Amino acid sequence: MTPNPFARSARRENAAPAPVGRRAWLITAMIVTFMVINFADKSVLGLAAVPIMEELDLSNSTYGLVSSSFFFLFSLSGLLVGFLSTRISSRILLFGMTLLWAVAQLPVLAVASIPTLMASRILLGAAEGPAASMSMHALYKWFPPERRGLPSALQIGGAALGMLLAAPLVTWLIEGFGWRSAYAVLAAVSAAWALAWWRIGHDGPYGHTRAGSVGGPGLRLPYRRILLTGTVLGSVSSAFGAQWALSLSHAWLPTYFRNQLDMSAETAATVISVISGFGLVLLLAVSPFVDALKSRGVSSRWSSGAAQGIAVCVSGCAMAAFPLVDASGLRLALIALAFGGTAIAVPLHYMTTAEVVPPAQRGAVFGIVAATGTLPGLIAPFLTGHFIDAADSPAAGYTTAFLTAAAVMVTAGALALTAIRPERDAHRLGLEHAVADTGTDPADPATRVGPPHARHIAEP
Repeated sequence: MTPNPFARSARRENAAPAPVGRRAWLITAMIVTFMVINFADKSVLGLAAVPIMEELDLSNSTYGLVSSSFFFLFSLSGLLVGFLSTRISSRILLFGMTLLWAVAQLPVLAVASIPTLMASRILLGAAEGPAASMSMHALYKWFPPERRGLPSALQIGGAALGMLLAAPLVTWLIEGFGWRSAYAVLAAVSAAWALAWWRIGHDGPYGHTRAGSVGGPGLRLPYRRILLTGTVLGSVSSAFGAQWALSLSHAWLPTYFRNQLDMSAETAATVISVISGFGLVLLLAVSPFVDALKSRGVSSRWSSGAAQGIAVCVSGCAMAAFPLVDASGLRLALIALAFGGTAIAVPLHYMTTAEVVPPAQRGAVFGIVAATGTLPGLIAPFLTGHFIDAADSPAAGYTTAFLTAAAVMVTAGALALTAIRPERDAHRLGLEHAVADTGTDPADPATRVGPPHARHIAEP
């Protein structure tokens, strides 16, 4: 099989890259912790849903609206911060985000009401919108393209680890000290991480223009051309399907376990932890496997593109099946596959996107991909609450919501499976030719070669 020529070009993102060392893995550990806190903050409302709904007398539709409010500014902030990342260092961006996470938890500690809950979730969503894409962007600055599989898996694994740890710990706080205590503890933890990151979180050597290169910025292409490639559209599609399941798991899965499957709060937290652990195992197993395939010359279309499309499709099929199954063991296994199986799509959709984006524009494109791929968070929680209130019974409403999710996921996975072709799209954008066999550096305009459309810097 012919080796992947784009992999060779990608290794030259920087003219003289520093070797991967302890500092890179320290940054990885910080970013994994960042993602753990991120998902603990995000999940606290769902884990506290039952006592909050009882205390404030919320209907399912109202709770769904409060849950969806997290995403009111989520996509917009992800988009805006993505463009800011081309001018502002990752150190400053992640520091500012986590300070806002801490501030966002405070309103409900003063006054518990629907307006303060919504204000808290909207601010938190705005601060967390860029979190996954910008932390991945920061991580990629410390690793060359051919070694990003494991760090990417660990970064996204922080999300699964966040649920694995947060579900029992946050539930313990809620049950033992009241749901407000969970908000207070998470605010303190977010602030502590921000202070640690300010001392440690400097930008790495990869993805930057070589100092002193002629012409200033590196290779740039019109965003319209990048975003309309099948690879980016397919990557967004897989993220969209995965996010639909993820938003349901945060907002409604704890309530479904307690109200429909008659689980205690502790049992529901344990099951959610098991599901998150399953997703973490998939992440740690699949991404290094993808790297190994690429090192043997398997194209990105099949090693990472097909993998994410198939994962979302299979999870969608499990989502459609489990509401119709009565056997408790099989139903829980299908639930784990439905909500945990999409985990591998998240790092892979960043990896496939990165292969068709010049390094100078990667942060901005990651922001756009995150903004569009996470739109289900704005729709799915509220739509589920509406289904539950409008149905003849809550069980029927949940079934309708899960079948709707299954249809979205299978469609999104199929689109990703057919559209993601990084090698083809890199060739069409001229990125392959930007580093020819002569060894020129795409980050250096003085040595760049290739077709004229790969050399211009104009943007729409």
